[in-house]
Amino acid sequence: MGLPLRMNTLHAPTVPSGPTSAARTNGQAGQLSFAELQRKKDDTEAELKALGAVLDSHGVDMETSLLTRDGFPRADIDVAQIRTTRARIIRLRNDYKDLMANIEKFLHEHFANVDDAEPVPTASSQQAILPDSLPTAAEEVFARVNSVAPGSPAERAGLKAGDEIRVFGYVNKSNHDNLKKVAECVQGNEGGNIFIRVSRTSGVSQREELRLTLTPTSDWGGRGMLGCHILPL
Repeated sequence: MGLPLRMNTLHAPTVPSGPTSAARTNGQAGQLSFAELQRKKDDTEAELKALGAVLDSHGVDMETSLLTRDGFPRADIDVAQIRTTRARIIRLRNDYKDLMANIEKFLHEHFANVDDAEPVPTASSQQAILPDSLPTAAEEVFARVNSVAPGSPAERAGLKAGDEIRVFGYVNKSNHDNLKKVAECVQGNEGGNIFIRVSRTSGVSQREELRLTLTPTSDWGGRGMLGCHILPL
């Protein structure tokens, strides 16, 4: 009679869910270059995808019970492998969250040191006009703001319809994946700051380069966490 009771938590991972990255363990994550951080992000995403495929091959997900109605391990699936896979996924998800925070921090510091000149004051205290410069290939525009809802997080950040996006958090032209990464960045940073760089038409033939800080939130009173519509270019 005691066996089923002891097995009640069999489907729950038992491996601690702390970070597994050696770089973070050694306190070196902040010293990695952006390219190295990007590679670690890609590697983590690839492993999470592979682990998800393992669960799919068993016909289960992270929530599927591994016990029979009587409380015994199911005989139709490899319970041990599924538990190990789930535990690894949980740990990688924690690593991924920390990695994204490091990428955001890197970009914030990078933008803060792009130029030592004082930014030109603008109507919005959250906007800073960047000195004219040739953007790198990764900072070419990849999306355009189609509309901005009144009172939305996007409007509070200073975004306007027609703005062209060069950088959105850790997302740029080389990795936006038809804006899928923009959605991931937003979902993973609710309540936090996302640093973006936009290009805006100013006058007939001039453009302004702006740094804005966007804070996604789901309770602003409208649809989505940004309140704006963005189209890929």
